[in-house]
Amino acid sequence: QLQLVESGGGLVQPGGSLRLSCAASGFTLDYYAIGWFRQAPGKEREGILCISSHSDTTKVADSVKGRFTISRDNSKNTVHLQMNSLKPEDTAVYYCAAGRATSCLLYKWNYNYWGQGTQVTVSS
Repeated sequence: QLQLVESGGGLVQPGGSLRLSCAASGFTLDYYAIGWFRQAPGKEREGILCISSHSDTTKVADSVKGRFTISRDNSKNTVHLQMNSLKPEDTAVYYCAAGRATSCLLYKWNYNYWGQGTQVTVSS
């Protein structure tokens, strides 16, 4: 069974940092493009970062550029989302997704498998 599980969400103060992890079972993440998306209440799901298969390319949305980074840990079949300088507007449920198409795109239709999401709340 192919599965993605996110972890690392929580409550953080503005200006703080969090690292989210996306662990896969049943398939090897390095062969897939991985995207991180987020969805705030009442808003559309937004693609914020992605990394192509074998880490050839990455894309970053303007809303998180300079603050968030994506990386792979192939030894653990995991992808991380490092979030720094967090703002209240970063509050959302964060999802990772894996796509059989190996290219890195920030569009939902590029991805075939989704995790269940993890809540990130930025508040003082």
